[in-house]
Amino acid sequence: MPTLFDPARFGDIELANRVVMAPLTRNRATRQTPNTLHVEYYRQRAGAGLILTEATQIRPDGQGYFDTPGIHSPEQIAAWKQVTDAVHAAGGKIVVQLWHVGRISLKSLQPGGQQPVSSTARAAKTRTYAAYGELVPTDEPRALRTDEIPALIADYVQAAKNAMLAGFDGVEVHGANGYLLDQFLRDSANDRTDAYGGSIENRARLLVEVMTAIAAAIGPGRTALRLSPVTPSNDIGQDSDPQALFNHVADRLAPLKLAFLEVVEGATGGARDNVPFDYAELRRRFGGPYIANNGYDRAAALDAVASGRADAVSIGRPFIANPDLVERLREDLPLTQPQKDTFYGGGVTGYTDYPTARQAYA
Repeated sequence: MPTLFDPARFGDIELANRVVMAPLTRNRATRQTPNTLHVEYYRQRAGAGLILTEATQIRPDGQGYFDTPGIHSPEQIAAWKQVTDAVHAAGGKIVVQLWHVGRISLKSLQPGGQQPVSSTARAAKTRTYAAYGELVPTDEPRALRTDEIPALIADYVQAAKNAMLAGFDGVEVHGANGYLLDQFLRDSANDRTDAYGGSIENRARLLVEVMTAIAAAIGPGRTALRLSPVTPSNDIGQDSDPQALFNHVADRLAPLKLAFLEVVEGATGGARDNVPFDYAELRRRFGGPYIANNGYDRAAALDAVASGRADAVSIGRPFIANPDLVERLREDLPLTQPQKDTFYGGGVTGYTDYPTARQAYA
């Protein structure tokens, strides 16, 4: 069996090791555009086998938090190109996470102050950041009309094409954590009566159509997906039969031969056993590279890969304060603890000023 530190090939993407930097929203974009801080932040973490960027809007109405980046304008493409160039120059690989938040948004963050869109017109009983330190209840959405869905799929495809122009090694579609595609998947948030609601097949239709279209546009070997079958994040609620739902999704995606599937096991940022779910069965049905996520420490990550339970492990918060996380895990060095009050918004502090172990010891 390979180890956590052995190379791998996921689709068309070569990884130097199997430690993946998980997507981390940090709210430091300038008018939805990456800046020089992002260039340095991701460059510092190029030792990861693969970097998954912070969630990135596919179009303006996909925004749900202040100062998050997009990839739908020429300026954003050019700014992301500086990031990918820096990561590649440092020997790393980087994939952008494509995001639409759906109903987890505010009118104040929407173009023209319009309502957010979703699978449903029911509001999520949760809050989001309108500005630095300002956490407010989300606004009531409107349900996307059936005739609006082809344009949404086209915008996902265009965002993926933009990612290729920006020099990314691939894209990961965000289908997790109670955002738009998850809102369509789960019957807890999908009350539609059209071809995108009701049965498992109908509720999975949008996700499958998005993944199929992107894979056709940029190649399946550069197309990936993140799922979170049983997380309660963002008031998504549990589906009435999550195993059947996500087994169906995996069955439909398997023929596409995607680069990888990243799975948030359990409750995002919480217990991995919050709801019974057979992740091994999901992985078997998908058939491609499987990246395990959610609360993995060194011992658990080593075991997941060595045992063959996962092909790689994605790690989030430890990467915030440990830009050299792979080296620290390999050498079993102590980890720096992050400053929680600098997670969302701000500047250099708590973002690009964490030293490596070598710098700290020096």
